Amino acid sequence: MDAKLVEFIAKNLVDDPNGVTVQRKETTSTVILQLHVAQGDMGRVIGKNGRVANAIRSLLRVATKSDKRVILEID
Repeated sequence: MDAKLVEFIAKNLVDDPNGVTVQRKETTSTVILQLHVAQGDMGRVIGKNGRVANAIRSLLRVATKSDKRVILEID
């Protein structure tokens, strides 16, 4: 669920939605989501002073139903 949410948000922010991929890695206590976007769209996903990225992270904290910690990495 959380990977699809990140993918949906990112695809609606960028100019090249085909360049958006999300990989999920899971450990016993952590879920790591790696968001890959095209180089030209990096600024749109991060935003000024990281505000967009932090907003996405906040949404993940609210939307995650498990007790695991969710980390969003933007590449």
